[in-house]
Amino acid sequence: MMRLISIVCILLLVTSCKDNSIKPPEKPKNLISKDKMVDILYDMSLLSAAKGVNKRALESKGINPEAFIYEKYEIDSLQFAESNNYYAYDIKTYDDLFSRVKLKLQADKKAFNKEIEIEKRRLDSIRKSRQNPTKDTLRDRSRSSTKKIKPNL
Repeated sequence: MMRLISIVCILLLVTSCKDNSIKPPEKPKNLISKDKMVDILYDMSLLSAAKGVNKRALESKGINPEAFIYEKYEIDSLQFAESNNYYAYDIKTYDDLFSRVKLKLQADKKAFNKEIEIEKRRLDSIRKSRQNPTKDTLRDRSRSSTKKIKPNL
């Protein structure tokens, strides 16, 4: 009996896994270009990060991240979903899109880190100048030169 059950299970597995390949999605009529898609995904990443850091600030200003993206790029949610689905079917293409997004984010991070470093140096120099006030060297010289010089005649 146990043998019969295991044979039936194996047959079910083999027959159920036949040709269930996923059909590629049709190319949408209003497909978003790859470059524009990279820009959209980049902005979505930034807004997602901003939403994660300070959700209340976005809400208090009435910013809906998705609606903002759709308005900025003059697309609708259906167009984005169809284009995203089309690109996501080909893993290599989708990976390329996200690699480009990652490069843009890394470039921004590098630029912001450079700005932060410049600001840190500026603040450090201000702090050091306040901690070590310079002495008035002219005042010190006038005190030390109180000796009168006799003219040679």
